[in-house]
Amino acid sequence: MLNRVVLIGRLTKDPDLRYSQSGVASANFTLAVDRKFKNAQGEKETDFIPCVAFRQLAELCANYLAKGRLAAVDGRIQVSTYNDKEGQKRWTTEIIADDVRFLSPKDSGGANAEPSYSGRSSLGQDVNLDDDIPF
Repeated sequence: MLNRVVLIGRLTKDPDLRYSQSGVASANFTLAVDRKFKNAQGEKETDFIPCVAFRQLAELCANYLAKGRLAAVDGRIQVSTYNDKEGQKRWTTEIIADDVRFLSPKDSGGANAEPSYSGRSSLGQDVNLDDDIPF
């Protein structure tokens, strides 16, 4: 079985970074993703897709992503249920990010300059493609 999703869109607001009681970081953000086709009125429609990243990836997202920035999210769909205050069963759907690529161009200098690639290698190491390649 396969549960995989890849999205490219713009953040609707700055990521919300939080820490659990055990110290695990999580960053919640929403991607606005345009649909490929126009509706009957000839207008583009947009889906607003909630995403969450955990641990070091969450901290990277909080540091380098901001409202309006373009990002690619590779992850899985997670559907959860809960009962609201009135006892009604509610469903939530979100993307659990395994990798986030920061696609907006770098800022010109300053502390908010973002790396051209941010993520983790298959070995769990931070990767930055701006580093010199040894071959």
